[in-house]
Amino acid sequence: MEKVTGTVICQKEIEADIFDLQVRAPEIAAQARPGQFAALYCRDRSRMLPRPISLCGFDAEAGTIRLVYRTAGAGTREFSALREGDALELTGPLGNGFPLEEARGRRVLLIGGGIGIPPMLAAAWALAGEPAAERPAAVTAVLGYRSSLFLAEEFAAFAEVAAATEDGSAGTQGTVLDALRENSLEGDVIFACGPRPMLRALQTYAREQGIACWLSLEERMACGVGACLACVCETAETDTHSHVHNARICRDGPVFAAEAVVL
Repeated sequence: MEKVTGTVICQKEIEADIFDLQVRAPEIAAQARPGQFAALYCRDRSRMLPRPISLCGFDAEAGTIRLVYRTAGAGTREFSALREGDALELTGPLGNGFPLEEARGRRVLLIGGGIGIPPMLAAAWALAGEPAAERPAAVTAVLGYRSSLFLAEEFAAFAEVAAATEDGSAGTQGTVLDALRENSLEGDVIFACGPRPMLRALQTYAREQGIACWLSLEERMACGVGACLACVCETAETDTHSHVHNARICRDGPVFAAEAVVL
């Protein structure tokens, strides 16, 4: 995947330390799928490794991508200072995406936790845009927050929305599983992204309920293209690349069938 130079269209802080960045990058937008990510490069060359950020949205016709991220260190703080017209080096789209074809005619639960929420918005948008014969029977977004419900209003255009907050300030107090149970939500397919404990709980829940489930794993990455083996996860089966029970999250994922990974 070649590095390209995108142009910042706009950026705003939508919540404390959470930024919404829109970039003109037609090479990436033309190939993007929900669940994939881009790797962003810092201008400060002392920070050589790119930062992986999930695609929150993309428009192939306009040649734009949308990245919603949380500042967590020097690299993302640098990105948060970008303004309209600034150049940004990045590669993408990287990794695989959610298997949207598995949603056809079925009840879909899109589950996101924390900064795992943005890629689920891309999935909700894509499912709503499928031809009528290929759309899900129903789409419900179950979103887990600490407190403030960023992006929740945008999900409402594409799905029914249920929220959970740690402090109980909105929706169900507790986790996304608490929201599932309190609202008696049911589905045939789960697509999810979020912190490892949430994904582990959903893996167990899907197995117990007999629900098909795909999980997008969050992980620190180095190269972003599968060469360095820095972001491996344990798998149920041996991997064809290293012949051990490992897979590269950046290259083989970040989306995996729930039964394929050991969390």
